[in-house]
Amino acid sequence: MSDHPAGHGGARVVWQAAAHLLAYPKEDFWARLPLVRDAAGGHFGPFLDHLSRVEPGELAAHYVETFDFRRRCCLYLTYYTDGDTRRRGESLARLKARYRAGGWELCEDELPDYLPVMLEFAALDPDGAAILRENRAGLELLRSALHECASPYGSVIDAVCAALPPIGAADRAAVARLAGQGPPAESVGVYR
Repeated sequence: MSDHPAGHGGARVVWQAAAHLLAYPKEDFWARLPLVRDAAGGHFGPFLDHLSRVEPGELAAHYVETFDFRRRCCLYLTYYTDGDTRRRGESLARLKARYRAGGWELCEDELPDYLPVMLEFAALDPDGAAILRENRAGLELLRSALHECASPYGSVIDAVCAALPPIGAADRAAVARLAGQGPPAESVGVYR
């Protein structure tokens, strides 16, 4: 159970809503927005206010610019700790096994470390909160990068992190280390 004052049930609503808000804003994004607003609007006020002022195409362009073209704003959380290394493949396999143990099967085109997938799992399975806590360093780096580029998505990650227990010293140290050195890289098998 979460130490957060909202309790685990409140956190689950936040995580489910955030999973929706962090997905690419296709037509169903806009159709489900009233449900998100009703269920968890108080947690996402700044982002929902932003949505009321932008056109769908403008938000889609911002999404692509932010999450597809900025390495520091990656929604694939194991990238922060594992980079593009073989170790990341192992991390992805472990995540898939945990999802499978919870009765989940991912679609072929979904990676298990994609934050909206992780959030949806956290909203529906008790092990999901543990997965988010284990990836706290990546969440904090993403949050920092989004605030540095003044993206409204930063407030969504703020709400996700607020629904987790406060960040501990070990995670703070990991964030500082990863921020200083960046994701790991591998040169094995690479010809120069």
